[in-house]
Amino acid sequence: MANILEYIEKNPEQAQRLVGLKYDQLQQLIQNAITHNQKLAEAEEQKIRIIKGGGGRKVKLSMEEQIILTLIYLRHLTTFQLLGIQFGVSETTANDTFNYWFPLPARIVTFKYVRTSKKNSSDYEIVKEILTEYELIVDSCEQPRERPGEYQERSLPGEASPGELQKKV
Repeated sequence: MANILEYIEKNPEQAQRLVGLKYDQLQQLIQNAITHNQKLAEAEEQKIRIIKGGGGRKVKLSMEEQIILTLIYLRHLTTFQLLGIQFGVSETTANDTFNYWFPLPARIVTFKYVRTSKKNSSDYEIVKEILTEYELIVDSCEQPRERPGEYQERSLPGEASPGELQKKV
C-alpha cells in the first residue's frame, strides 16, 4: 500500500523510526536503486532473445514500495504474512520482493565501483580487493518466531501413550 510511503513523505522525521534510515538516506537509496534497475533493463534490452521478455503478471508494488517493504522487514522482523497484508500483496509476493531487494546495497556499491574503475586496470584491482572485504551488517535483535508445530496424534482417554508405558516398566 502507498500509505507507508505517503506517511514517510509527509513525516520525514519518522523515516528512521519506521525503516531505520534517515529520510535523505532513504531517498538516496531509492534513487540509486532506480538508476541501477534502469541500467540493468538497458543491458537486458541489448540481449538477443528468441522470446521477448516482459510477459507475465504486472507488479503490484512500485519500486519505492518494494524497497520500503524490504527495509521494514529488516527493521521490525515481522512475518511475511503481516507484510503482505500491510502492503496489499500475498505472503509469497512479500517474500519474493524481500529476497529480490535484500542484496541491493551490495549490488549498488559493487556496480558503482566497478563502473568507475573499468577505465583504469590498477584501480579495478584495488576495487576488487576492497569489495572482497565488504560485509553487509544488519543491526537487529533476534526473537523467537512462533512456528506451526508438527501434527501430533492424540491418544484416546484411558489409552496409555508410549512415554507412559516406558515409565511403568
